[in-house]
Amino acid sequence: MIASVQNMTDTAASAPKTVLITGTSSGVGRAAAVAAAQAGFTTIATVRDLERTEQLREAAKDAGVELEIRRLDVTEPDTIEQTISGVLDTYGKLDAVVNNAGVGSIGTLELLPLEQIRYSMEVNFFGVLAVSKAALPHLRASGGRLITVGSAYGSVGQPFNEAYCAAKAATEIYMEGLAAVAAEVGVRVSVIQPGPIASSFGENMPVDRVALRAAAEAGQYKSAYANYLTYLPTMVASAIQSSEQVAESVLHTLTDPAPAFRIQTSDFAKGFVADKLADVDGSAIQAITREWLRAG
Repeated sequence: MIASVQNMTDTAASAPKTVLITGTSSGVGRAAAVAAAQAGFTTIATVRDLERTEQLREAAKDAGVELEIRRLDVTEPDTIEQTISGVLDTYGKLDAVVNNAGVGSIGTLELLPLEQIRYSMEVNFFGVLAVSKAALPHLRASGGRLITVGSAYGSVGQPFNEAYCAAKAATEIYMEGLAAVAAEVGVRVSVIQPGPIASSFGENMPVDRVALRAAAEAGQYKSAYANYLTYLPTMVASAIQSSEQVAESVLHTLTDPAPAFRIQTSDFAKGFVADKLADVDGSAIQAITREWLRAG
């Protein structure tokens, strides 16, 4: 009997590590799922809509890897519990979770309904907490990793992007506090901070862009919004990364014996975050972001 239990323990220890990644239908999530599978992880790639997995399946096929695709909507607690329970039933353990699912938002306070701002918080903040809470008992059991894909914009409030930045900032601060607690029970917590990414992420924003622009141009924000839209492509073009490059940082965080808590994926992101962390009274960041809204 003792030998049998020991054999089961040895088998579990030698089995591939199991990682669950949210939001894998496109962008960083899809690239991270493929990279994790290539690195030998048993990868559970979760999506909100199982009808939108063609590109994910094609990416896995092209890379010569297998993914287990399951439905998980971070705003639906039942799907979170069912998916994590299913992983435990199938594999007996959960070694890592990558919170990647998210939604963008563009606009400013007077131009957005509060419902849209709440939705940004629901997906980008509460959704992350819901998945993390459900996973933590199992990550404690495995001495695992809890990784969240945040944003450099979670450190710096970006004009006309306040709702997204606020949700990412709340997530980062929550995880920063949680990291110390989780470390006491053997779970490493990290936040990945990309800068601009070339992906379809922005296409999924719940925003009527035509209506938003019309509202801005009809009101007091016409000049600032126009200047912002002129400046933004210049900033993005100089710093943009591919989803695959960001996924490399995710994979490194999954495999590094002692990953940092806060991990920037580019020099741009490092500089962006460093400016904020050094700006004690907020004046330097205000000078930077207000310049974005002025005619060049």
